[in-house]
Amino acid sequence: MAATESGKGFMPEDLPLLQGLSPRLQQELVANSVQHSVASGTVIFEQGELPTFQIIVMSGSAHLLGSSSAARQVLIEVVQPPELIIPAAVVTGAPYLMGARVPEASRLLMIHAATFRSAVAEDTVLARAVIDSLARQFRRMVRQVKSLKLRTAPERVGCYLLALARSQGNPERAVLPYEKNLIASELGMTRESFSRALSALEKSGVRVKGQTIFIDDALSLASKCSPDPLIDGED
Repeated sequence: MAATESGKGFMPEDLPLLQGLSPRLQQELVANSVQHSVASGTVIFEQGELPTFQIIVMSGSAHLLGSSSAARQVLIEVVQPPELIIPAAVVTGAPYLMGARVPEASRLLMIHAATFRSAVAEDTVLARAVIDSLARQFRRMVRQVKSLKLRTAPERVGCYLLALARSQGNPERAVLPYEKNLIASELGMTRESFSRALSALEKSGVRVKGQTIFIDDALSLASKCSPDPLIDGED
């Protein structure tokens, strides 16, 4: 990865994870970290690798990707700042179950894994912060599994569009944040199934224009796909 910087220029108050730690522990973590400014498309690590750093997304985002032996690749999760990337692998020292790649120019803070594990074992504040991060990731995964198992493809796509439009602050349209094939894989379907699902939602007021999806009748779309706060919520 390009544009490596020392962690010395990083201030602990820049990151909620480090707030509340003792000055000594903050200094130790910063001294054993580096910052990376990486370009769009950069692979951070591959599936199956052992973690050497605890990586934190400071700006931009990271895609967590699962791959099969047949080289099929699907998007599992999108990590937004200031989240940890797969802390479960770092804390246990186990291989990554997913690879990671940045879809946009991003800045990462990378703390040496051994130092991070020791700090988690030593400090209850940091341990709680890691538990909170794991809990949020677990809840996102459960929501994703429920959506995959309880909904049809059009229902998954419709709920995704409604949630995306809400997060973007415009209930009448949603701008797809990345390629349609990646969104399809995140929703558990092929690109072709994603396109068919969009077509099936046209009767509910959905119109597609490139990466922009217009929602002409949000009530009709909600009636069609039945959003559920215990699946589509953000907590």
